Amino acid sequence: MPNIDKFIIGFDNALRTLLTPAQTLRPVPGTELSEVDLTDSEKNETAALMRVNHVGEICAQALYQGQALTARSREIQQTLIHAAREETEHLAWTERRIAELGGRKSLLNPMWYGCSFAIGAFAGMLGDKWNLGFLAETERQVEAHLAGHLQQLPEHDEKSRAIVAQMQVDEAGHAAMAMSHGGAELPTPVKLAMGLGSKVMTRTAYWV
Repeated sequence: MPNIDKFIIGFDNALRTLLTPAQTLRPVPGTELSEVDLTDSEKNETAALMRVNHVGEICAQALYQGQALTARSREIQQTLIHAAREETEHLAWTERRIAELGGRKSLLNPMWYGCSFAIGAFAGMLGDKWNLGFLAETERQVEAHLAGHLQQLPEHDEKSRAIVAQMQVDEAGHAAMAMSHGGAELPTPVKLAMGLGSKVMTRTAYWV
């Protein structure tokens, strides 16, 4: 595919991610569960945590699109595009839960998307094994991040917990998929830098 076509598709994906409601083929986890009464404090805390998770999915979309743009193997490109489609479901789930809680999405979503797309494109230029290794490490860190949120969410808010728990399962599957396709383990300094960047993003998205 000519590069100009890839950029047009990438621009279209960015607009869809940022400006249109995300769609999901799978039912939203916890749909069958009853809504419980949350205190104002619990509701605000949960909405903020779900906003952070929503930002994480915005970043995942951008990373995957950037990585697919510069991936050398067509097979790897298709693998990344497929993973991005699955992450779209997470985007839809968190978006819906934020609305139910009366919260709002991050005001910085365009910035998160742009930065993540650039990082993903750079990862792709390093070669497919590092591209996939970056994907795997990203998903491992997201999985750990979601585990922390399960510790923070109110025990009786089963609807929010069901969404986060299923997201955690899916992220672990994406990491395993990336490594099974030939992903390389990243150097420790790179992993630490990724973790630091993630902390900056999550702490900012919690408030903004």
